[in-house]
Amino acid sequence: MPELPEVETITRQLNKALAGKIISHAEILLPKIVKLSAAQFQNALKDAKIKAVYRRAKILIFELSNGQTMLMHLKLSGQLILNGQKSKHTHLIFHFTDKSHLIFNDQRQFGYVKLIATADLPELFKKEGIGPEPLQNDFALADFETILRRRPKTKIKQFLMDQKNIAGIGNIYADEILFYAGVHPLRHAQTLKNAETKKIFSAIKKILTEAIALKGTSADLYLDAYGHEGSYLSRLKIYGREGEKCVKCKGEVKRIKLGGRSAHFCPKCQK
Repeated sequence: MPELPEVETITRQLNKALAGKIISHAEILLPKIVKLSAAQFQNALKDAKIKAVYRRAKILIFELSNGQTMLMHLKLSGQLILNGQKSKHTHLIFHFTDKSHLIFNDQRQFGYVKLIATADLPELFKKEGIGPEPLQNDFALADFETILRRRPKTKIKQFLMDQKNIAGIGNIYADEILFYAGVHPLRHAQTLKNAETKKIFSAIKKILTEAIALKGTSADLYLDAYGHEGSYLSRLKIYGREGEKCVKCKGEVKRIKLGGRSAHFCPKCQK
């Protein structure tokens, strides 16, 4: 958390609000958040104009006018709030020449901010091996099937959450995708029938798109760039509903541990 829909929501809001603004200075309150010395970071950002804000996987990308690009990862609890109020969890504040500001909050302090030469960005993502963007028009069923064949023995929920396979899907949406498709989270990729693969692929497109339209899921600490909660929480069918009745069959929703994370599923509806 946040996952693709949440990061995409913040990205769109920040691009609209910040493109063209000039950074007057960066106020660093927790140095470990910035993966560079404070002086280097502040000097690199001073008087830089934000050309655009976009996303790759769960990473926010701020393209600057000085040949540098700033990368931000919110990890578990990061927040980016436009003109937000400073709190004990505020670790970084970007001040702009028009007197507006952007704060970076992170209660659990796992998030980070990095600077990289813009020209080096393609090589960086290639090196990290991030998978395709699931909502791009050129990500087709045939591509999904090819990636599945490369990981035949991987459990399907872990497959969906592995950023080297597909970018941006995390715990919440993997649960929702598999419930929609009627597939048990412990199934190995090689056991999926063609119809099941198509249903999972369709669910990826459908659920992520719907979640973005509702500005994400505030199941934990996520807020959008204006400090508002996302509205997709009420649409969740399976995630976080352990012990409750399944919305389809009225059986009991179960939760198991899987690779250090949890997986919610209905034993009757998901085979």
